[in-house]
Amino acid sequence: MDKKGKIYAVGLGPGAGEQLTFAAREVLERCPVIVGYPVYLDLIRQQFPGKQFLSTPMRQEAARCKMAFEEAQKGLDVAMVCSGDAGVYGMAGLLYEMGAGCPEIKLEIVPGITAATGGAAVLGAPLMNDFAVISLSDLLTPWEKIEQRLLAAASADFVICLYNPSSKKRKDYLEKACRLLMRYRAPDTVCGIVRNIGRDGQEKQILTLEELSRKEVDMFTTVYVGNSQTKQLGQAMVTPRGYRNV
Repeated sequence: MDKKGKIYAVGLGPGAGEQLTFAAREVLERCPVIVGYPVYLDLIRQQFPGKQFLSTPMRQEAARCKMAFEEAQKGLDVAMVCSGDAGVYGMAGLLYEMGAGCPEIKLEIVPGITAATGGAAVLGAPLMNDFAVISLSDLLTPWEKIEQRLLAAASADFVICLYNPSSKKRKDYLEKACRLLMRYRAPDTVCGIVRNIGRDGQEKQILTLEELSRKEVDMFTTVYVGNSQTKQLGQAMVTPRGYRNV
């Protein structure tokens, strides 16, 4: 029986630079084939020369996974790369789903720093208490369900981290989300945004929820909406954990 390769779902971290873990780097150095969305491959192409890079456009994730399994069937170890963490809005779940039909191919998940924690470190300490992560993209999730999740998280006083807050086709989605959140949150709630986390041109801003509702952002931006205790301390966004009250 021919030896089969192994597929690794590798989280690159938000910028794939210094925030790439040692484990992820070791796997990428060892695997002869690296598969991923073109934008993510461009982040690492120069760091790992001599590799076979395979990609598909956006919305062809299943085809990308199929490519990975085809290479593993040839006996090659394959790294499927994702921005952030492969198990957080990444490819890990789809690989497991498609891998059910290829039990001879082993899968391993290599975690990475997701945008929620990477951006939080840039802002200060906004996620020190319970928080929810919600994507505003309705490509795979109906907006009605996203709306339910926003209202539930807001009513429970979670700090909320928003992924995919806007795009050319969804320019008003962040505004719509903020208006929903203001059913439970004061307009002066402390919020923060970070763009290009861990990449060239990284920038941050702390602002109120009302100001956030009028802010133009893009897909490279991660948004943080504080809870009722979140405050601005100097240039930092901080959600107290409660240690001082013990």
